[in-house]
Amino acid sequence: MLERRTNPMGRAATASVPRISLGGLRLAVLDVEQTADFMIDIVFPRRRVGRPLYLTSANGEVLARCSTEPMTDRLFRAADLINADGQPLVAVSRLKSSPPLPERVATTDLFHVVARKAVAARLTFYMFGADEAENAAAVANVRKTYPDLRIVGHCHGYLRGDALRAKVDEINALAPDYLWVALGVPYEQAFVEEFTPRLSNVGVIKTSGGLFNFLSGSRTRAPQWMQAIGLEWAWRIGLEPRRLFWRYLTTNPRALYLLFTDPAIGHRPDATRPT
Repeated sequence: MLERRTNPMGRAATASVPRISLGGLRLAVLDVEQTADFMIDIVFPRRRVGRPLYLTSANGEVLARCSTEPMTDRLFRAADLINADGQPLVAVSRLKSSPPLPERVATTDLFHVVARKAVAARLTFYMFGADEAENAAAVANVRKTYPDLRIVGHCHGYLRGDALRAKVDEINALAPDYLWVALGVPYEQAFVEEFTPRLSNVGVIKTSGGLFNFLSGSRTRAPQWMQAIGLEWAWRIGLEPRRLFWRYLTTNPRALYLLFTDPAIGHRPDATRPT
């Protein structure tokens, strides 16, 4: 299980975030800007926790997998904060919950908001994941877009065994404020569980899914109108039909069932459990 060593300030910061239960997971009632502000506040002007804060995101596929895969469910429930990265979750919350989710918090959008704020605060990034070419291209584009952003290191996500453990220790020595981990579900969540005890010098770990593919330019976002009505999954199937068609065919119906049958329950900011 993920080690949970927080000081009182860190516990108070996570407990202050309002949440709702939707589709079986507790989701933060925050928009993109508020999530970015939370990520900045937790490390600036000084870090508030004795371990990295663990942030992840859930969409319909995640809800479906958590309901059928006990390990995936456990890994997500260990998170300090779960954002809703799926427009259908937002839409259903508006029908079932008060307060509803304010908007979809896509990691691809969140990254840029945090990057702009990190530049102003002189905070640091480490980008871990994807293959070597994708990782390098993503970092190059980010540096071009944000020339003053302090990226203290980056590495592809195909290390194993001793090489991976050595890289984790190297990341810890660099002590980035934000470690973006893009390995895909549930591998990035499993990475957090396994290596949190070795990353005590890191401020925040944000799991990132396919973020680096978008940052590198190898994948394009769906048109805004498709994002707004919750059809970005259809756009992605069009781009990668072999990889994604069966995945969405099996997870989307179950996610809709969970969203409409699981009661949406609001949680006061003073909830004792961080997620």
